Amino acid sequence: MNTRDQHHFTTGLDTSALPAVVDRATWQAELDKLLVREKAHTRQGDAIAAARRHLPIVEVDPTIQLLGPHGPVTLLEVFEGRRQLIVYFHMWHTGQPTSAQCEGCTFFNGQVHELSYLHSRDVTYATFCEGPYEESVRYRDFMGWDVPWYSVQDSADALFAGRGFGMLVCYLRHGDRVFKTYWTTGRGVEAMAPSYGLLDMTVYGRQETWEDSPASWPQRWENTGDQFRTDGRPTAQWSRLAAGCSDDLGTRAPSPDPHGSQNQL
Repeated sequence: MNTRDQHHFTTGLDTSALPAVVDRATWQAELDKLLVREKAHTRQGDAIAAARRHLPIVEVDPTIQLLGPHGPVTLLEVFEGRRQLIVYFHMWHTGQPTSAQCEGCTFFNGQVHELSYLHSRDVTYATFCEGPYEESVRYRDFMGWDVPWYSVQDSADALFAGRGFGMLVCYLRHGDRVFKTYWTTGRGVEAMAPSYGLLDMTVYGRQETWEDSPASWPQRWENTGDQFRTDGRPTAQWSRLAAGCSDDLGTRAPSPDPHGSQNQL
């Protein structure tokens, strides 16, 4: 990370707040008590996952049309011949600059990179974007993502069944039939974001105001979307700009850098 990139990230948090400092034996005893709760939490998660596998399923139209890199495709074709499909529905603000695109979708979708483990379990992963294909795929490329990307601009109603974007959906293919097996939204999509899991292990956590933390702990973000932005942009965009990547989506002139320099093209 170069100097310009570092400028956009907070490094000077007030860390004067500390938990009680104890000897190693006392610390280990407290950790052992927490481990009992962590194991129970893991087992409960296993039980919930088992219940998810026992859910009934609902059939959906396999011929629903999407737009991909080679033109129109059907929902059935998105499976790429595999048995299962996981889809993230990415919100899009058509005609808006890169800096104004959804910070939450950028946070969650941007942490899905290595797909080979999913493929080894006969699972395809894809992003269904709300916006037009040519415009939104430029965002994917700017962000350095290589997940399969489709526009569902004209088929959202058929896919959503009354729900909206920022949603994770699982599908099952049985021959030429397609079934929806599970969907979740809100905090349910946190499974996509290992950054949150890692932050939850740290002493200051996510540093968001809803967390149950001691009064002196840093809690700098409300749950408003700002927790995913730095200096007015989705946080992950800054490293792409620093690498010289263009954020021009082809709809308007690149948005100005808040720090006075023009984005690199």
